[in-house]
Amino acid sequence: MRSVIVVGGGISGLAAAWQLRGRAEVTVLESQARIGGKLRTGRLAGVAVDEGAESVMALRPEAVELAEAVGLGDALSDPAPAPVTVWTRGALRPMPPGHLLGIPSDPAALAGTGLLSEEGLAFLRAEPDRPAPPVTDDVAISAYLSGRIGREAVDHLVEPLLGGVYAGSTDALSLRSAMPGVAALAARGGPLLPAIGGRPRPSGSFVRGIAGGTERLPLAVARTSGARVLTGTAVRSLERTASGTWRVHAATADGPLLLTADAVILAVPAFAAAALLRPHAPTAHTALSAIPYASTAVVTMAFVRDRPGAHALPSGNGFLVPPVDGLTVKAATFLSSKWRWQAEAAPHLFLLRASIGRAGEEHLVDRPDRHLVRTALHDLHLAAGPTGEPLAARVTRWERGLPQYTVGHAARLARIREDVARLPGLEVCGAAYEGVGIAACVATGFAAARRVAEALGAPDSGGPGEDVREGARVAPAG
Repeated sequence: MRSVIVVGGGISGLAAAWQLRGRAEVTVLESQARIGGKLRTGRLAGVAVDEGAESVMALRPEAVELAEAVGLGDALSDPAPAPVTVWTRGALRPMPPGHLLGIPSDPAALAGTGLLSEEGLAFLRAEPDRPAPPVTDDVAISAYLSGRIGREAVDHLVEPLLGGVYAGSTDALSLRSAMPGVAALAARGGPLLPAIGGRPRPSGSFVRGIAGGTERLPLAVARTSGARVLTGTAVRSLERTASGTWRVHAATADGPLLLTADAVILAVPAFAAAALLRPHAPTAHTALSAIPYASTAVVTMAFVRDRPGAHALPSGNGFLVPPVDGLTVKAATFLSSKWRWQAEAAPHLFLLRASIGRAGEEHLVDRPDRHLVRTALHDLHLAAGPTGEPLAARVTRWERGLPQYTVGHAARLARIREDVARLPGLEVCGAAYEGVGIAACVATGFAAARRVAEALGAPDSGGPGEDVREGARVAPAG
């Protein structure tokens, strides 16, 4: 059987390994002591809490179907129904349904919400009457949307939602890569709001959680993939042999490690892939190096319910914050309200988390833990009312955790793909390419594995939903 080395034990690399089950001998190399990447579940006040991603996108099928295929179907859970809420202009303001990433389909639904001023609403109402030539080039999101829906709507409606996804700015993020659905409408020309209003609305929850924490997904994928997983193994370089195989040079706590395989899949951040590809694919190296990253921090807190003298705890599932409103916190999630499994696991506690850090705000993430906790409490008290002091708090930093799809990202991606395609038996996947969410990462891992299998002439093992092979050798996730 042919052999494949997957560099990176996040969900992208593990999905690639799972897709190759039965088709190749797969070894996954992870530099950290645990697998899962940003799918990490820790414990706070004795309760499981997600420290990274806390849900999977349900509007595209890859992650949900993979979870079902690896035995987590019964653990998938829907969030409590609640509107998207924005803290802006000094109050928590629910966003009416029917929007597309903050772009409203019906301006009339915004009347009385306080989300926009009368001037902002008037600009929105007039959108169908303004000339709208096709947008043929990639532009910043704000460069297009400011002319269609107004800068005020961009700042107060679109910016907080995209900040929650990318931790980036609409002034830098690519319309084509960060909002492909809107970009397709822009390329057609014509009014935007009627086109959004005419799109079919998906049914069901936009996202789904995993009872017990999202880290259960990478663990289950690794376990059922049949792959050998080596943690604490940092890949230092790649070497192409005269026979066409790949040598992978790695470092471990026990010393150097040299492995050989027929193919290699790089499932690591862009900057790490760039370093490994520099001797082999200089164009890809340059393009990967040009992808910036944002650093963020998650502050998770636990409060005791019904304690003497306790303050009222907030309602709803949480809120988003536009940068123009001046808070340090960019989003807050009320875990005990949003997820039933979280409330049932600790009925005496109220768990919430606050996110800090956007692109260019690395100085905030670098502050001491105690400072970030106090900052989060201050902003939460201002936005949702005083909650009192937490029983316990934890800060989790994600340094260079979110790739930024800046203007020209699609062109960079094309150069990367073209250069890597010149290297038989080498593929790349992960959040840096075609989506930062779990479902998108799973999709890139699947696609990379399929290309490798086709190049190696390995038989197709099928997709999610078929029987999976048990008995993998995998290191625990922490």
